[in-house]
Amino acid sequence: MLDYRFIVDNLDAVKANIKNRCMDADAEAVARLFERRTKLSTELQSLQRGRNNNAAMMNGKLEKEERARIIEEGKKIKESIAAAEAELKQVETEMETAARRVPNMAHPDVPPGKDDDDCVEVKRHGEPRNFDFEPKDHVALGQDLDIIDFDTATKVSGAKFYYLKNEGVFLELGLIRYTLDILQKKGFTPYITPDIAKEEILSGIGFNPRGAESNVYGLEDGAGCLVGTAEITLGGYYSGTVIPADKLPLRMAGLSHCFRKEAGAAGQFSKGLYRVHQFTKLEMFVYCLPEQSDSLHDELRKIEEEIFSGLEIPFRVIDTCAGSLGAPAYRKWDLEAWLPGRNGGEYGEVTSTSNCTDYQARRLNIRYKDTNGKNKFVHMLNGTAVAVSRAIIAIIENFQQADGSVKMPAALVPYCGFDVIKRKS
Repeated sequence: MLDYRFIVDNLDAVKANIKNRCMDADAEAVARLFERRTKLSTELQSLQRGRNNNAAMMNGKLEKEERARIIEEGKKIKESIAAAEAELKQVETEMETAARRVPNMAHPDVPPGKDDDDCVEVKRHGEPRNFDFEPKDHVALGQDLDIIDFDTATKVSGAKFYYLKNEGVFLELGLIRYTLDILQKKGFTPYITPDIAKEEILSGIGFNPRGAESNVYGLEDGAGCLVGTAEITLGGYYSGTVIPADKLPLRMAGLSHCFRKEAGAAGQFSKGLYRVHQFTKLEMFVYCLPEQSDSLHDELRKIEEEIFSGLEIPFRVIDTCAGSLGAPAYRKWDLEAWLPGRNGGEYGEVTSTSNCTDYQARRLNIRYKDTNGKNKFVHMLNGTAVAVSRAIIAIIENFQQADGSVKMPAALVPYCGFDVIKRKS
């Protein structure tokens, strides 16, 4: 979240940012509660001094009546302190609750607007293929190739689940290893992360762990939540920690299953593998000094571009508009791959990368010690290296052949062990 003092000192800018991002938050309430907390803290300190003076007076030689008076006065001070502490705690709770709804400030260059139509395309790579036959979508291809089974998964687990089988298994594993090799060369430390995180970690990262609008699967009895991304488990790795400044930036790559309710998700863009309840993803995560985060954000975007250009997938890069940014993001780039099977050919998001500045670090209390010995909050960034299910869509739709087979991108052949998936009889 934002610093309370920053909200107070920049109230008009914070309110404008909330409006531009089409979010519901009350910055004025934060400012009002901050001032109330300041006043209560001053009053409490005054009462505590009075208590200390009262205790000091009790150490002297006193007449019986004077001692009784001081004792009675001490009782009243004690009651006043208890009441002030209770009110201060309540105000601090209300202030934090209100502040957590206030989104991060947006980068000055973030495009204005409130939906996908207002996002700005900044780059294209590759040309969509001209087919000399009618291309199929990945659902039909997966069935013909016998590598994806939606029907049995629906019977066993429910809608929006799937089985990968035959070459589909090696395609997923090949994509993971192909991407890991790229990230390791870029200095990322690989992790396989837990699939469960505590609610306070999800909340710190900026996810809503409970409620009708939540996209998160919560476990019974408050025992945590299934993670929707390794951003959660990597972001929580250093919670409550002071990281030595000379260790920054820290580059981490987390492989995890991802579980999402996809509440409210419907329509053509949720078809097949594109929007499912469980998938595998390799996530990039970076902790860094504040002055490093802009350049590292560009680095994450370029890595995503390298991964998909290496797979020979046409794509474009989108600068996400203010109204489409999640609350923690200062700026977000989306990489959209060309998907020939969607409406006769459309771009669809396959990765994104966000610079969240110190928004998450402040909530999770992750700091570094500057050259003056003062603890300051780190900046935190995340980026999808590969969401395997969406990468599979892009590969099999773009590399399908007239005979129903699917060639593999040359870069994947050493990892998969085959160069073509043939249609099953």
